[in-house]
Amino acid sequence: MKRTVVTGIVVCMLALLTGYAAEQAATVDEPAKKPPKLMYVETDTGRWLIHDVNRPAPPVITPGGPGKAPSDAIVLFDGTEASMTNWTDTKGNPSKWIVRDGYMESVKKAGYVQTKGKFGSCQLHVEFATPTPPKGSSQGRGNSGVFLHGTYEVQVLDSYENKTYPDGQCAALYGRAVPLVNACRKPGQWQSYDIIYHRPIFKGDKVVRKASFTVLHNGVVVHDHVVLQGGTGWRGPHVISDYEPHGDTGPIMLQDHGNPVRFRNIWIRELRD
Repeated sequence: MKRTVVTGIVVCMLALLTGYAAEQAATVDEPAKKPPKLMYVETDTGRWLIHDVNRPAPPVITPGGPGKAPSDAIVLFDGTEASMTNWTDTKGNPSKWIVRDGYMESVKKAGYVQTKGKFGSCQLHVEFATPTPPKGSSQGRGNSGVFLHGTYEVQVLDSYENKTYPDGQCAALYGRAVPLVNACRKPGQWQSYDIIYHRPIFKGDKVVRKASFTVLHNGVVVHDHVVLQGGTGWRGPHVISDYEPHGDTGPIMLQDHGNPVRFRNIWIRELRD
C-alpha cells in the first residue's frame, strides 16, 4: 500500500516537472508576439500612415535658376518697363524710378516704390547693386532698403569696407538685429537677398505672434529664424519703435534714400502662416 502511494506521488511530481520544463521551453522557443506599432501623422490633408503611398504628394515645380524665378513664383520685376506696372509710388501713382538695361534704379526725391499686390508670409528674392564709384560714408553710402509688409526693413547699404552702426549695416533688420556676418560684395557688383518672412499676428492691439526672418545674403545665412522684437522704423537716438497693429498683408517696398541703388530679378512665393 505504501509503495503504491509513493509511486503515485513520484509519478505526479514527474508529470509536474515535465509540464514545467515544456512550458519554459515554449517560452524560450516561441516568444509572445507583440502587435506591430502603427504610426500615423496628422496633416492638413487628413490622418496618414507613415510611408503611405496614397498620401498626397507636393506639387511639382520648375526651380528656375540664375535670373529666373521658380515656376510657382509671382514675378514682381523682370527688368522690363512693362513689369513696372506692378509698382507705384506710395500715393498710387506711376513711379519715377528709372528702368533700363534690365534693372530699376532709385531716383533722388522720387520716393519709395511699392508693389500693387499685397503679401503676408512669403519667400522674397531681390537682387541689388550699390553705386560705383562709391560716394559718401556710413549711412550715406549706397543706402536703400527692402520692406516686407510695407513695414519691416532689411537694410540695403554699401557695407564693403564702410563702417557704420552694426544694426544699420547691409542685411541688418534695421535697428533690431545685426547680421551674423558681413557678406557684402564690392560696389557695383550684383548682390542678392533671399528672405523667408513669417508675418506677425495680432489680436486687437496686441501682438500674439511676432514676425520672424531668415535671410540669406549672397547665399550666406545672415539671420537664422530671428524673431523680430518690434518694428524697424527709425525713431531717433535711443527710441525703439514697437509693433503697430496692421493687416494680414502689405506691399513690398523699396526705399529711396537719395542714392542711385539698382534692383533686378524680384520675385515672391507666398507661404502659409
